[in-house]
Amino acid sequence: MLSENTISIVKSTAPILQEHGETLTKHFYQRMFSHNPEVGPYFNAANQTKGTQQRALAGAICAYAANIDNLEVLGDAVELISNKHVSLMIKPEHYPIVGENLLASIKEVLGDGATDDVINAWAEAYGFLTDILVGREKQLYSDSATKDGGWEGFRKFKVDRKDKESSNIASFYLKPEDGGPLPEFLPGQYITIRVPTLNGSTTMRNYSLSNKPGRDYFRISVKRELALVDGAPDGYVSNMLHDNIEQGDTLEIGPPCGEFFLNVKDRHERPLVLLAAGIGITPIMSILKTTLEAMPDRKVILIHGCLTDEVQPFKSVIDEFSASHPNLDVHYRYSDLGPDADLADENCSTGFVDAELIESMVPDRHADYYFCGPRPFMINIYQDLLLWGIPSSQVHFEFFGPREELEKAA
Repeated sequence: MLSENTISIVKSTAPILQEHGETLTKHFYQRMFSHNPEVGPYFNAANQTKGTQQRALAGAICAYAANIDNLEVLGDAVELISNKHVSLMIKPEHYPIVGENLLASIKEVLGDGATDDVINAWAEAYGFLTDILVGREKQLYSDSATKDGGWEGFRKFKVDRKDKESSNIASFYLKPEDGGPLPEFLPGQYITIRVPTLNGSTTMRNYSLSNKPGRDYFRISVKRELALVDGAPDGYVSNMLHDNIEQGDTLEIGPPCGEFFLNVKDRHERPLVLLAAGIGITPIMSILKTTLEAMPDRKVILIHGCLTDEVQPFKSVIDEFSASHPNLDVHYRYSDLGPDADLADENCSTGFVDAELIESMVPDRHADYYFCGPRPFMINIYQDLLLWGIPSSQVHFEFFGPREELEKAA
């Protein structure tokens, strides 16, 4: 356990870290990549460029400092981080590298404020957190390796099929090259793809599994990521998959991970509301298919927001589900068609997914909510559910960014 002195000192640094957090984490990553370039393949260069990774780490450090005397509230964060680490094959030997550069960065950024007492306290606190994460990650590695069809590390898969789902999304059907079985995954989870880079190294990306468990293949559905601003690079891995990977090619795949999933053993009478925007539909599709098969009598509401129908994946499949499952209600909302668009289908509308639309389909609001999509969509949905007083046990989401942005916005 942490000493009372350490808890007191670390907690007292929370306001300072809140003020200088992003400066500190930017310095930390620059320092670590300079002193320990071997860890580069574990990080997403695009997220570094956008500052997403720096903000996520800053938020995690601040949350740890502020709650170091009540770590139970960080349980969800520990589960999120542990799953992410396992997906990227982070091992115990990597923690000293991070710790050394983090403590040095605290010294270098905070200057006189980083006294020996502060550094010693943070060293103890980092060691304590390391033990928690390493312990949980050991369990996750063991679970992945020992389940039927499971493995640890990267396994070679063949692309059995590649389908175009929309103008910018393609699905890849992946089968083990060794012909062995696949493990059961939980609907909503993701796998990791490792590919070579132009400099002879490797890089990794997580992609949600977009089909239900129990198949002899994994399916991922990948959006081609284009640069949002001039001068920025396009998404390296997504464009490689779209342009260079075809049927018969081989990819290195890590086992399924992730704390965002539907547990089919938890059966409830209340409706299941699935909300997605854009490519956020991928884990939602896995959850939808699983629910319709495992719980055909449960009321399910699916709302999918897209820019246009041209970039919308899976519409024909979802329409088939809607026609054959009377307990499934579906609505599509398009944000870039314009208010005067001619939409003959009463299940389609223009605009953004908002509280009014959700409430029109779930009048009493009492339901289990699963949602995934880009940051503005996620923040708005989270705020709406918070205002409605929906219990946290009924709110589940996959947020591709620092979670504290959700909390702060709310």
